[in-house]
Amino acid sequence: MNPDLMVRRATITDAEELSRLNQEFNGGEKRPLAKIVERLSTNHDELIAVAETGGKIVGFGCAQSFYSFCYELPHGEITELFVEEAARRKGIAIAIISFLEEKLRERGVISMRVLTGRGNNVAIKTYEHCNYVKDDEQVLMKRLPD
Repeated sequence: MNPDLMVRRATITDAEELSRLNQEFNGGEKRPLAKIVERLSTNHDELIAVAETGGKIVGFGCAQSFYSFCYELPHGEITELFVEEAARRKGIAIAIISFLEEKLRERGVISMRVLTGRGNNVAIKTYEHCNYVKDDEQVLMKRLPD
């Protein structure tokens, strides 16, 4: 593990770096800083973590906890995970996953899930390294009309 690595909750001062990293991750136009600041300031259900090394933010992860009357305890989901190319293979993704799991555990979450592409073998291996296992659920998606 990189001794210079620090994973922490994102703050509004991280908005510009989150916008940059998200554009690298998801493509398209950069997310407006005001929207990122709004999410960081008002959405306390979503956990947003950043990984810093050498004083530079090199990755981020997002997770949420979900509550339902059907279950006694909340469930957690890692919804986003990204580490910039130059910082990969240094344990940063695993550190972000561990941080998110710890914060969700503090919320009472005991069961986690992750959605990633079937062909994203690097991500799958990273999650498997963190003891995630493939299950037999099928994800169905639909875009609702505007």
